[in-house]
Amino acid sequence: MGFRHAFALASLMLACASSLAASLAINVGGERSLTTEQLLARPDAATIRVPNDITFHRTMTYRAVPLRALLGITALAEGKELQITGTDGFVTHLSAKLLFGAAKQRAEPWLAIEPPDAPWPQAPGIGDIGPFYVVWIDPAASGVSSEQWPFKVDAIRIAPTLAARFPQIAVDKSVPADSPIRRGQTVLATQCMVCHKMNGAGDASMGPDLNLPHNPTEYFQPWVLKSFIRNPKSIRAWPDMKMPGFDKNAISDSDLDAVIAYLGYMAKHRK
Repeated sequence: MGFRHAFALASLMLACASSLAASLAINVGGERSLTTEQLLARPDAATIRVPNDITFHRTMTYRAVPLRALLGITALAEGKELQITGTDGFVTHLSAKLLFGAAKQRAEPWLAIEPPDAPWPQAPGIGDIGPFYVVWIDPAASGVSSEQWPFKVDAIRIAPTLAARFPQIAVDKSVPADSPIRRGQTVLATQCMVCHKMNGAGDASMGPDLNLPHNPTEYFQPWVLKSFIRNPKSIRAWPDMKMPGFDKNAISDSDLDAVIAYLGYMAKHRK
């Protein structure tokens, strides 16, 4: 066997060993840890087809288990949500309504599991996303956002809602209920706080705080900020840039305006 063949075989064996060693921590009333092998061996593991996969931008096929069945619960207590963390510092929050809403037709979440003998392809602009990835069937039925497809998942747990844990992200009670500022708070918590903090609050660590020491509305003109959110590389780019663009399917024009209104409000309300 030549050196190159031996090296390739060793690399493959290392990759397989790494996948087999992967484990997922779950704490939804009882702490447990499940390995790739255990998850793939579950009787409810199935091959699923995911049209318009948000990460690969095409139809993908996965071995996966139903997320709700994996959790083993049918509801979340008031003021609680499901927190999903990734090894890259990404933190996603799924509300009780999104997970357990009583709609006749609702989006179905699955935990995709990367098989050791069939690794997933590299995601465009991202690279490896394994070993675990939350995907959705019919996401539009429940309004699943682009940032609620977490990959590189390493832990799933129940946690208090962001607003309950971090009052410094909340707008004042004097802000009208129908104000776009309030809508902006909700959108930012869902779409932006998976990577960023706000006023020091949040679980994510991939990106900078959006209000400390300065708010982007203080150094970007409104049209520049909108362009940056839509396509960051159109404004500034560097080799290690990680922020993705948010097209109109990810954040509508009205939601983008609401986010910017919230950011402008928070620039004057540092806490």
